[in-house]
Amino acid sequence: MDPADLALIVALDCSASVTFDEFNLMAGGCAAALRDPEVVAGLLAGPRRASYCALLLWSGATEHEISVDWTRVDSPDSAAQFARDVEETPRFGFSGLTAIGSALLVAEAMLARLPDTVPRRVIDVAGDGRANDGPSPAPIRDRLADADVTINGLCVLHEESDLVESYTREVIGGPGAFALQCQDYAGFAEAMRQKLQKEIAMARGQLGRA
Repeated sequence: MDPADLALIVALDCSASVTFDEFNLMAGGCAAALRDPEVVAGLLAGPRRASYCALLLWSGATEHEISVDWTRVDSPDSAAQFARDVEETPRFGFSGLTAIGSALLVAEAMLARLPDTVPRRVIDVAGDGRANDGPSPAPIRDRLADADVTINGLCVLHEESDLVESYTREVIGGPGAFALQCQDYAGFAEAMRQKLQKEIAMARGQLGRA
């Protein structure tokens, strides 16, 4: 794999709390955010003019699917194709539990397949519930953070009003980690756009100091 400036995994919750309609709003919201001109420009703005992006769907401890594997985004056309692939991804019929720790393990293995010449690595975890299956996410988060991987959260609050606090304790970590929130899936696209813009701005800052 060729060098790139950023590796981004978008990890979407597909547990039972997320209906098919809500999943469509989530996937469509991700795609809309990825089409935002500022986001596209940011993905192409580093010295290598490229990023790697992937989509991971997750639910219970053994239920996950790399729906869109690593895609090199090095032009507006490849960015548009990745957005289409995200928008068109099917929702898998997972059992309904929420294993954030297991999702982080899968993301860790995905990052291990990248070349060492990707300086900024980010996992975006988006969901509407705290972990209730599989390993605790906190120790896995800590290991990833120690390896300079950033884990950010996008919390949908329609079921658990204190989800940001839970994500802050157990999920987010690494350089510049943060959690954003939206009240429901109708607001997901705008929240994801803001999230990607913030992540890309932080990546630019890190690359500028390197």
